[in-house]
Amino acid sequence: MSELHLVRASARRIEVRDATGDDPDAATAAQFVYLGRQPILDRAGALNAYELLFRAGAQNYAQVTNDAQATAQVVARALGGIGVPAVLGRHRGFVNIDRELLFDDIVHVMPPERFVLEILETVKFDAQLARRLGELRRGGFQVALDDVTQLSDELLAMLPHADIVKIDFLQTARAHLRELAAAMRGRGKTLIAEKVETREDFALARDLGFDLFQGYFFARPQVLAAPRNRSPRPGLLRLLALLSRDAGIVELEAELKLNPSVVVQLLRLVNSSAFGLGRNIASLREAIIATGTRQIARWAQLLLYADSGELPWRADPLVQLAGTRSRFMELAAGWLRPADDEFADAAFMTGIFSLVHVLLGSTPKAVLEKLGLAPQIREAIVEKSGPLGTLLRIAQAAGEGGDAASIARSADAPPEFAALTPEILAELNLSAAAWFGAHIEEAAA
Repeated sequence: MSELHLVRASARRIEVRDATGDDPDAATAAQFVYLGRQPILDRAGALNAYELLFRAGAQNYAQVTNDAQATAQVVARALGGIGVPAVLGRHRGFVNIDRELLFDDIVHVMPPERFVLEILETVKFDAQLARRLGELRRGGFQVALDDVTQLSDELLAMLPHADIVKIDFLQTARAHLRELAAAMRGRGKTLIAEKVETREDFALARDLGFDLFQGYFFARPQVLAAPRNRSPRPGLLRLLALLSRDAGIVELEAELKLNPSVVVQLLRLVNSSAFGLGRNIASLREAIIATGTRQIARWAQLLLYADSGELPWRADPLVQLAGTRSRFMELAAGWLRPADDEFADAAFMTGIFSLVHVLLGSTPKAVLEKLGLAPQIREAIVEKSGPLGTLLRIAQAAGEGGDAASIARSADAPPEFAALTPEILAELNLSAAAWFGAHIEEAAA
């Protein structure tokens, strides 16, 4: 039986372990997203990059039925599902890409300094493709040609539009390797020897002047996994509809508030190396402005590609609890400080992210450190401190049928919180539940 690399999500990190045996059962597998990666090494044997590979489950082989969907899932999982730092570290990621996605605007959701576009060997070259590759390269992307085995006319036509050539050591006749490698080097291309499986292959590739190396001789692909964070398709469709008609920030914010899982992934996107903002995010409005509507549209399109079926998200009690709690906190904040929109925004964000650690199977501190939230929101969730922390404790008690009013009157609560009487709290709780219930049905229609 071939070696299998399994990953288990822990509270502190993504952990890779070698294992053999049967695959995890379907129920367990459905709770995670999976992504394969195989190292690409330089001539000194140091890690240079990873090729990212589609994996439907923990089993270490591909089950690709749709190239575009497979690529979309790889990118979505690298950027939002698992996260670029965990997947790539400081290195680049090579992503297989077919013609359909090459011409789709969502390719730009990938930061070009972190991702290399690896053109599948099935992509046919023509003038339209040449123009598109030129656009992408001018935008900062590097282009790699995959599974090259011979010096064909089509290869020669594509070379001016590529930076990297990957030569398949398993399929290329040894008699042709020297000529092929020399032709690529003579045209200034970076050469990668892929599917290198023996020491002899590696020695030959080095002698022929290859720059980078990939294959089972060095390492089999690892399978990474992280708890699944499902994005409701109806919500994504509504979000795209709003974006298509240039809806304002207020409308976009209202729609995103109905989709906690999309908000989580949006925060990951904002804090990825694609943006490098170097500041914390305190509200949904700020996240929308920082990301930009065009990038949000690309991300929503990518998630639509990646989701392959209907999801029972309306029945998820965690989604219901997060949505109702965040709305309750927003209403309470607005009631306490009617002129302070920033406080209401931060209250909503606190409610949304107070449960994200459960969604991701981690601890609050571990998750929130990665999302770049404002300090007062992190402290409210982790330490239950500050006005937002008190408001969160009130929301938790109100949602569980506890004595929320006594928390509002406690000595460590801000003085104005004492105005939150049992009657006011009951009204806010009812309004929050009604608002979320009504809007979630409308969003699913």
